[in-house]
Amino acid sequence: MTQKSLLSTIQSAQDLKKIPREKLPKVAEEIRRTIVDSVARTGGHLASSLGVVELSIALHYVFSSPHDRVVWDVGHQAYAHKILTGRREIFPSLRTYGGISGFPRIVENPCDAFGTGHSGTSISAALGLAVARDLKRETHKVIAVIGDGSLSSGLSFEGLNQAGHQKRDLIVILNDNEWAISQNVGALSGYLNRMMTGKFYTSFRKRVETLLKSMPHGKLLARIAKRGEELTKGFIVPGLLFEELGFTYVGPISGHNLDDLVKTFQNLENLEGPVLVHVVTSKGKGYPPAEANPERFHGVGPFDPATGNGAEDSPVPTYTDIFESAILGIGRENPDVVAITAAMCGGTGLEKFRDAFPDRFFDVGIAEAHAVTFAAGLAREGKIPVVAVYSTFLQRGYDQIVHDVCLQNLPVVFAIDRSGIVGADGATHQGLFDLAYLRHIPNMSLMAPRDEAELVRMLRTAVGAGRPAAIRYPRGPVVGVDIPPHPEPVPWGRGELLAVGKEVLLLAVGSTVATSLAAAEELGKRGISAAVVDARFVKPMDAALIVPLVQRIGRVLTVEENVLAGGFGSAVLEMLEEHDVHPQAFRRIGVRDTFVEHGSQAELREAYGLSEDAVIAEAARLCSQGRNLLPSIFNGIRARLDRIV
Repeated sequence: MTQKSLLSTIQSAQDLKKIPREKLPKVAEEIRRTIVDSVARTGGHLASSLGVVELSIALHYVFSSPHDRVVWDVGHQAYAHKILTGRREIFPSLRTYGGISGFPRIVENPCDAFGTGHSGTSISAALGLAVARDLKRETHKVIAVIGDGSLSSGLSFEGLNQAGHQKRDLIVILNDNEWAISQNVGALSGYLNRMMTGKFYTSFRKRVETLLKSMPHGKLLARIAKRGEELTKGFIVPGLLFEELGFTYVGPISGHNLDDLVKTFQNLENLEGPVLVHVVTSKGKGYPPAEANPERFHGVGPFDPATGNGAEDSPVPTYTDIFESAILGIGRENPDVVAITAAMCGGTGLEKFRDAFPDRFFDVGIAEAHAVTFAAGLAREGKIPVVAVYSTFLQRGYDQIVHDVCLQNLPVVFAIDRSGIVGADGATHQGLFDLAYLRHIPNMSLMAPRDEAELVRMLRTAVGAGRPAAIRYPRGPVVGVDIPPHPEPVPWGRGELLAVGKEVLLLAVGSTVATSLAAAEELGKRGISAAVVDARFVKPMDAALIVPLVQRIGRVLTVEENVLAGGFGSAVLEMLEEHDVHPQAFRRIGVRDTFVEHGSQAELREAYGLSEDAVIAEAARLCSQGRNLLPSIFNGIRARLDRIV
């Protein structure tokens, strides 16, 4: 008879508390196996989630979720948390269409105290939860779990500063898996940590502080004693920075020792005010392939769980691959070109540039706003900075784009990866807003390539533009066209007529050009003549090409992988209004007023009306409406003539 797993008995966080503490390592083992097996099928963030299994168990073993609030920074490491809070049975649906999200979501489970997906938000959000708790005179705990990478975000330090000033009861757990200060983990620091969080020490410290303050010059003596304690801790543990910010520092402690974690969390009851617990973990813990290569297993597609080997790499390169080669070539030609990333060197395709030109490459950490203003400073002194960034993350530097780049008309190039439908990472990561949040900014120019050859040409165009310029390109494989050996820049502000037609005009940009061309071909088989224009530029737009086509054809369908509000279709309408052109019929295809959920790119394009079939159907409907209008128009003209006669 097969022995029942411990994990199968845990249907909620409260069930975990019924497990004897000595059996918790077995629970950790079963959670890791569950995570690996599921992510091997669906893909996901593996190494980070494996690294916090014991931490997740200890949190839910000591605290009481959802009564106590746990906020996970970014949230891609919250898989064990999901499994322990009632989602074990549906965990295999992770990141699939209609399944559970790869990130915490307040609509998914009450134990998800705050929805996350971008770095650096946890401390600020947790402080807000703590202040609201105090205003309501409640007593539950609020815990923020943040990684060392996320701590490089300016928002994290803003949150730390305010939390230290507020002196609210707040627990911040720093999950450290990279910093050099991790080397201080050992018997002495572990002993000191347990001593400093114990009831005896905390009560003794309070009594000594009270006694000193009652003596002559007592406040001075208390400050000296406090400084002596800080200096002692500073020699042994790296907490002085957090102490100066107003936090009681605890740690570092091993993030894989359940006994130490549980005891430390229990001892936090003895501390008042903001507390930072420094926990040291290893990415990929418990799964050898991920331990050996945590970067590869940070975000991974489906793989063989027995070996860690994924499916064979596709022979078709991605747009990121093409950008990587193109920026390297441009960097060799022009020594003024520099490259900037916000902790996404590999993801944005800058590794080869970094290796070739280390003094011209800058990784600013998870600090997108700083990246933009830093680039503006470089541009002011004659450099040509290329900021390679995901569309969803560039949103975090919006104010800096407006004030520091565009207002001063500085030649910063934004290479915007992962634009449009991204896929399984879901609503927090879809790149569906960049056309809208960039095109309305004065001095900004905005391009989108239909294929890899156009991407290379547009990058050269942007680098040589001498003004703010952005190129947005999608995630995934390229179209498969040949790139010329000596690509020329694209003509500034010029689109291109790719297919001639008489009945309907398909205006497309970027990844939707291929979709529109395929739709036009199918429409032709159905007896509908469709013209297709690749706009290339969303700003400036090629009015000289588009306006006469609209006047001649009359029926217009714009296609974009972006939100409709303020997007490409809106730009076309504005241009036609400026030229006093009123088409017979006009429709826009794009994402309407909604957030796009997680799923495969193909599933999402179908679900949100961005597929080839959707273009065909809408174009056919436009043409049908136009044809149906002809008899009524003719009859109306005849009636008027009869009245005149």
